[in-house]
Amino acid sequence: MAEEGETKPTFDWLPEGMEPLADGEYDAIIMGTGLKECVISGLLSVKGMKVLHVDRNGYYGADCASLNLTNLYEKFKAGEPPSFLGANRDYNVDLIPKFIMACGNLTKMLLHSKVTRYLEFKSIEGSYVYKAGRVLKVPATPEEAL
Repeated sequence: MAEEGETKPTFDWLPEGMEPLADGEYDAIIMGTGLKECVISGLLSVKGMKVLHVDRNGYYGADCASLNLTNLYEKFKAGEPPSFLGANRDYNVDLIPKFIMACGNLTKMLLHSKVTRYLEFKSIEGSYVYKAGRVLKVPATPEEAL
């Protein structure tokens, strides 16, 4: 935003009475916060480019987001989460489960772009799928598969 005493930028396309939220001078504008958009945004910014990164949703991750209870219920228009489910922060429900190989190229790219400052890597305790009206555990060990 403009400092006190500076004139604010104006744009022909901006509706009357609206105030710009940014100065409009960018090397790249990235729309969406899916994994590929975040990686591209991170790589461009590491190279010194000025990047505007926006999303239409109130959460990050596009179709592969991990949603807390409130976001999950809002996305599926299911009302308010029941109080018996506990704290909102106790839940992260993946819309699409994702796994990253620890020594893979994606991990190296995330480290290079410094996106890892905003990520938390952790071992999974279990993975579940919803199929035919039932929640099923995905086997993670040979013993669970038998």
